[in-house]
Amino acid sequence: MTLWSAILLAALVCLSLKAVGYLVPPKVLEAPKPARISDLLTVALLAALVAVQTLGDGQAIVVDARVPALLVAGGLLWLRQSFLVVVFAAALTAALLRLFELAA
Repeated sequence: MTLWSAILLAALVCLSLKAVGYLVPPKVLEAPKPARISDLLTVALLAALVAVQTLGDGQAIVVDARVPALLVAGGLLWLRQSFLVVVFAAALTAALLRLFELAA
């Protein structure tokens, strides 16, 4: 199977899943349990994406300046700071760690 065949197959599967989603009655999706599951699933997928982008480098796990920057960002978000402040502080943390060669 060529790469393009796999891409086209994946696209068709995604399109089919989306089409099936329109056939589900609204009362099923508005029930408390499915609504809660979909909310938690969104958070879990976003957390997994952040973890992979922060710690992943191909097949290896890398701990570098991004980890402390993520911790700073998480702490500032927990303190309910504005998004601009969070991004600036995280970038500054990573830049300073790299400048003083405390992290790669």
